[in-house]
Amino acid sequence: MNRSPSHEIVAGRMVWLDCLRLIAGVSIVGLHASSDINGQPFPDFEISQRVGPVLFRAVIYVARTELFLMISLFLLCMSLDRRPRGYGETIAEQARRLLVPFLFWAVFYAFYRLIKASYFGYDAMIWAELAASWQWARYLLLGSVQYHMHFLPTLFGLVLLFPLYRFAVRNPWLGLLVFLCLFTKREADVWMWANLQDMPGFPYLVRAVKILTYTGYGMVAGSFYGLIKQGIGHRRLSDWLFFAIASGALLFGLKLIYSYKVIYAGNWQYNYTPAYWADFLMPVVLFLACMAAALRRWPQVITRLAPFSFGIYLVHPVFLDGFEILMWEQGFSPLAYVLIKFTGAAVLTSGAVLLLSKSRLLGWTVGLRPLPNINRLVRGMS
Repeated sequence: MNRSPSHEIVAGRMVWLDCLRLIAGVSIVGLHASSDINGQPFPDFEISQRVGPVLFRAVIYVARTELFLMISLFLLCMSLDRRPRGYGETIAEQARRLLVPFLFWAVFYAFYRLIKASYFGYDAMIWAELAASWQWARYLLLGSVQYHMHFLPTLFGLVLLFPLYRFAVRNPWLGLLVFLCLFTKREADVWMWANLQDMPGFPYLVRAVKILTYTGYGMVAGSFYGLIKQGIGHRRLSDWLFFAIASGALLFGLKLIYSYKVIYAGNWQYNYTPAYWADFLMPVVLFLACMAAALRRWPQVITRLAPFSFGIYLVHPVFLDGFEILMWEQGFSPLAYVLIKFTGAAVLTSGAVLLLSKSRLLGWTVGLRPLPNINRLVRGMS
C-alpha cells in the first residue's frame, strides 16, 4: 500500500522533528555562552573584538526556547489526536512529565549557584534569597532560579490552554494568529516596562502576558499538525520548503543588521523592532523548513542524539558556570572565550546527560527514564 506524504511525515521516528530538538538544545547553549560574565556583548573590548562573538550569537541562536515550545505543543496535539483524553487527565500527565523534573532542577540550581556566587563575591545575596519565602515562590512559579529554567513553567502554562491548539488543528489558518500574538506581546511589554515595573507582582504580570501571547506558537504548532493531518502533496512540500528558506534568509538578514548595531554600540539594541520580529519568527520558519523537508534523507545520527536535547537544556548551566570561573581574568579574547566555553560546555553537558540517562535513580531528571513512583519510594522508606 502506498503511503501519502502526510502519513510519512508523522510515521515512525520523526527524524525531522529530532533535528529541530537537537537544534534547539545546541542553540540555547550557544546563547548562554556568547556573552561576557555580565551577559553583555563584551563592551569593554574594541569593536573589532566584538565582531566574532556577536556573529556567533546571530548564527547559533536561531532557534530560541520558543522552538522547544512549538515542538512540545505539536507533539501534544499529535498525541491527543492518536489517544483522545480529557482535560484533567491531560493536565495531570503533563504536570507529572514537566513539573517533577522542574522541581528537582529548581532546588538543585538554587544551591548550586552558591559556587559561582562565592567565587565572584555575591554569595551573601544568594543566601538572602534562599532565606526569603517570596523568592522561592519566584523560583517555582517563574523559574527565576536560573536563567533557563523559565522554560518549563511557561510551557506548562501553555499546556493549560491546549484546547485552543486543537481548534487550530481543525482550522489551520488560525496559525496566522502568531503575528497578532507577537505584535501584542511587543506592545504590551514596552508599555508595562515603561509604566508598571515598580508595581508589586510585576514579574508575574509579565509572565502572564508572555504565556497568553505565546499561545500564538501553540496555534502554529496545532495548525502545522492540522495541515499534515489534512494531507500534503509532494509539490506543496517543495513550495513550503522554498518559502521557509527564503523567509529564513530575509529574517537572518535582519539579525545581521541588528548584530552590526550591537557590535558598534557594545550593548543589546532592544529598541530595534525588526530584530524582534526576526528573532521570534525564526522558530516558526525553522519548524516549517524541517517539516517541509521531512521526506528527504536525514542522517540517522540525529535520532540517536536528539533524546539528549532536553537534558542538555537542563544541565548545561552547570558547566557554563564552571568555565566562567576557570576562564575569568585569564586574558582570552572574546571569540576564544566564547568558543571554548561553548564547546567545553556542550561536550561535558552531553557526557553528563549520557551518564544520567544510564542511572535508574536519576535518569528521569533529564527525561530519559520513567518518573519515580512516589508511593513505591514511600513504602520502601517505611
